[in-house]
Amino acid sequence: MSDALYILHGATLALAWWFALNLAATGIVVFFAARVIGDEPAGSPAFWLSVRLFPAALSITFVALVFLPSYWKYEPREMVEGFDVSLTALAVLGVALLATAAARGVLAWRRALRRTEAWLRLARPLTLPGTAMPAFEIDVDAPIMALVGVLRPRLLITRGVLDALTGEELAAGVAHEIGHRRAWDNLKRLAMRAAPDLLCTSAVARAIEARWASASEHAADRLACDTGRARCALASALVKVARLTPPITPIAEPISTLVDGGDIASRVQRLLEDGEPQTPRRRVTRPWLAIALPALVLAAYSPLLRIVHLATEVLVRTLP
Repeated sequence: MSDALYILHGATLALAWWFALNLAATGIVVFFAARVIGDEPAGSPAFWLSVRLFPAALSITFVALVFLPSYWKYEPREMVEGFDVSLTALAVLGVALLATAAARGVLAWRRALRRTEAWLRLARPLTLPGTAMPAFEIDVDAPIMALVGVLRPRLLITRGVLDALTGEELAAGVAHEIGHRRAWDNLKRLAMRAAPDLLCTSAVARAIEARWASASEHAADRLACDTGRARCALASALVKVARLTPPITPIAEPISTLVDGGDIASRVQRLLEDGEPQTPRRRVTRPWLAIALPALVLAAYSPLLRIVHLATEVLVRTLP
């Protein structure tokens, strides 16, 4: 088998494996999400992000770390097994899914860029206490406090919001957006938008992303408030900005705003709760796990590569 044909055959099998695992993982997420999305509490942002990216992460990890090493190690270069119709069809579907995901990501990025450029066209630099992040006052009708950008984040605030908030409320709102920046929430929004999976634009994906948005807003609220006074100031800022904001469709681009995402009532209620701060649980360290787990993975890795190669051979010979 020539090197080019060997690589093409491997790429076809890799894409077929990737699409099949993506389909299976998507089914698991749909089954799981239908049973937990309506439950309380909202959960952590990391949990919902993991659920949303599970199909893409599982299929990519398997192909990169298991199938490709298995193919390289065990597939003989002298034999040509042919390109079966079923496997080729799965590979074509995999390519289409990857291309669609890339297009979604590029489109979301360009929309965010165009929106930001429109906002900044008549913007004025703004100096805000407590942060060295570039900030601008923008002239748009809708009241907005937004964090834009991923690698070079900027804070944009409209004159209406500046006029409506007190100094403490403004500082609390800015701290909230800094919380989004520290969590890289705009990058996470873009990752979910560009995730190569079969969830894509389904209702399940939208529900999971909504739960992530709600959880991330609560997390940014917590990062912004280290005292009861700060919590009250942020709660007041949320109420004021929400009252000024007309009912609009949430921003779909990778942009984080003060009141876009999450239920305002639940956020205010959580901020105003007077419970004593919980003492963090002391983590129990188990040094033996740091040795046992890598050893177990290394011991099982080579047999796993062999099993995957044998499974691939069975599929190639069985499928039409």
